[in-house]
Amino acid sequence: MLTLQVRNIQYRYHDGTVALRGVSLDIKKGEFLAILGPNGSGKTTLLKHLNGLLKPADGEIVLNQKSFANYPPKAIFQKVGFVFQDPNDQLFAPSVWEDVAFGPMNLGFPKNEIAGRVDEALSLVNMGLYANKTVDALSFGQKKRVCIAGVLAMKPEILVLDEPTCGLDPAGVTSLMTLLKELNCKHGITIIMATNAIDLVPLYMNRLAIMYQGTLLRIGDPEEVFSNAAEIPYACLELPQIAQLMQILRDEDHLPMDSLPLTVGDARKFLTHRLISNHLTIHT
Repeated sequence: MLTLQVRNIQYRYHDGTVALRGVSLDIKKGEFLAILGPNGSGKTTLLKHLNGLLKPADGEIVLNQKSFANYPPKAIFQKVGFVFQDPNDQLFAPSVWEDVAFGPMNLGFPKNEIAGRVDEALSLVNMGLYANKTVDALSFGQKKRVCIAGVLAMKPEILVLDEPTCGLDPAGVTSLMTLLKELNCKHGITIIMATNAIDLVPLYMNRLAIMYQGTLLRIGDPEEVFSNAAEIPYACLELPQIAQLMQILRDEDHLPMDSLPLTVGDARKFLTHRLISNHLTIHT
């Protein structure tokens, strides 16, 4: 079932820069979609169209079979939440609780419902103990979680994130991605995430789209997209590191394989199978 449809949208900034050149994209309900592309490819511009922060010069966005033009802006912001790359661009209230409460307050909910939404959202991102902390006292990773909580308090159907792992250490990246995967799988939130962290894609995402110079080059599951090895460097990207190693073993060391393993687990399974097969061959 489709939840969000991007239909041939085009966008040009005031200085004349063409950012999107007729992008079309269908987003399925409940999926975890990665959007990859080099800097300047149009990833952030596309994301800002998905909740109405930007309006296309041509084309349209359709949410649940209904054009954005037929929704009031508040309804779009409630259904499609946006998390900025830099949490300092999003956080503005003195305390964590006040910041997370801003969205529900702005929608005019009663006080008891606002309190319930804030407590639930903070609990989902494991920040309940920080409700009364000042925003300035938080670490960078904690600020990102509070930003996500502020969006979750609106109870969105879709969560859009612009490079959320940027600036985090490895433990912070794993913690955040585990949280997002849980929101996707356990709570049914559709997630769309722009990223340059290619190694995360086969671990967490169901599908990925590759953008280049304002166009959508390809979309599919990770195995399908990364199998087109010639197209990846054309888009100024690289394969996941494990896939790069397996590609060398295939092309330079002539190790036969039908497809490139993309994760450590997949590579281990493939190599273990090969070793066992070779061992049995030698001893028979």
